[in-house]
Amino acid sequence: MTSINSTLNGASPTSQWNNLPWVTIDKEVKRLQMRIAKATKEGKKGKVKALQRLLTCSFYSKCLAVRRVVRNKGANTPGVDGILWRTPCQRMKAVETLKRRGYSPQPLKRIHIPKKNPKAGKRPLSIPCMKDRAMQALWQLALDPIAEEMADPNSYGFRSKRSVADAIEQCFIVLSRKVSAKWVLEGDIKACFDRLSHSWLEENIPMDKTILKKFLKAGFMEKGVIYSITKGAAQGGVTSPTITLIALSGLEKILKDIFKREKVNVVVYADDFIITGPNKELLENKVIPIIESFLKERGLELNREKSKITHVEKGFNFLGHSIRWYRRGLLTMPSKANVKNFLREVRRTIKSNQTTKTGDLIKQLNPKILGWAYFFRHSAASKTFSYVDKEIYEALSRWMKKRHPTKRKTWRNKKYFRQVGSRNWQFSAKIKDKDNIISYLDLAAAKRVPIRRHIKIRGETTPYDSQFKEYFEKRDKSKNAPPGNRW
Repeated sequence: MTSINSTLNGASPTSQWNNLPWVTIDKEVKRLQMRIAKATKEGKKGKVKALQRLLTCSFYSKCLAVRRVVRNKGANTPGVDGILWRTPCQRMKAVETLKRRGYSPQPLKRIHIPKKNPKAGKRPLSIPCMKDRAMQALWQLALDPIAEEMADPNSYGFRSKRSVADAIEQCFIVLSRKVSAKWVLEGDIKACFDRLSHSWLEENIPMDKTILKKFLKAGFMEKGVIYSITKGAAQGGVTSPTITLIALSGLEKILKDIFKREKVNVVVYADDFIITGPNKELLENKVIPIIESFLKERGLELNREKSKITHVEKGFNFLGHSIRWYRRGLLTMPSKANVKNFLREVRRTIKSNQTTKTGDLIKQLNPKILGWAYFFRHSAASKTFSYVDKEIYEALSRWMKKRHPTKRKTWRNKKYFRQVGSRNWQFSAKIKDKDNIISYLDLAAAKRVPIRRHIKIRGETTPYDSQFKEYFEKRDKSKNAPPGNRW
């Protein structure tokens, strides 16, 4: 820290920000976080508070908090004050404003965004000001190690190093054997973020209570009117996901303690969860009442209309996947609804770019196709990938016909498709560089993304425990390893 101060003293704010040693900063903050996690594991609450205060007062942590705010997707969306931190000078000065004493958050800017299902209407999103986001990011650094220690082993949402693929693989593990439970409770919580009890959060979230109350009760502004908040954690707040993670932690342990030999397994991702059971009666008469009691304590409610109990032979949808038992065993595949929504988005993109250059259209489509395919690459998705590629080809055929209504099909195919190896129908665009050298930009194909079995993260691991450092290093390397060479 002394060496950094000596380097930055006397320099302009712009120069200070540009010369920050981020590798050192990341390392030092991670070291403090690991100390917080260790103290939490040992039950030393006083030490946890002291370390949290040390971390939130640290210059390093404040720099990381500002960097997170200016690098995320909402960096160009201001709060009610209209302020953005675009320049290095603004960012460096922002670091100096992150102080506990005298801090008073501004109301959140309330907007409404469409849900994934257009028929479901819109959901509210609350946008804090840049300073409030940075303050939340700062306290998030101190809260995350504790949340990791408190979280259930099979909770995968809102946690670093964990993904949807881990949750789906855990579903496969607990349902794929012949002796596995064959009934599944698909749980749905009513407006989880909006209904969390403030009194429960203030009593149970392990962080500075004064700061926590200010985050929770900041209120929001909509159409020039300020509204107060008496419950819930704002969707759009930096700390809200971690607060929700802590609030939903503990359910798995309760159920495991009660049903030790009943094949009751819990898989949670954010506020979505499934619970397995040996029969429908146990889930309906014993498990659901326990869940409702657990949620009620936190101000939440199980949505009985959307929650349902299903046999695995009929199958169920979870996190965009269809999970179902067939004759040859359990298979996880992209759900029909997910495929339908994805193709709707692709067709909308193609249709809205009728006069766009072919290369520009391909640049818009490739991230969508590859992102979707890589999301499902760990499932039995080969046939689905081929179907998706066929539907995209047909959408492009309509796009070409509308662009060139008087041309023959052979002319259109010759203009937009080329042969690549054994592939005769590669949709491509010619691109010339500044030296007039011609190259080709090809449209991505889902079926060319290799299917690869995902290795689930071990349930007890956290990135803040030193004993798992080597494990995570190997795991990170394995993600980039070619098929067949994974550890």
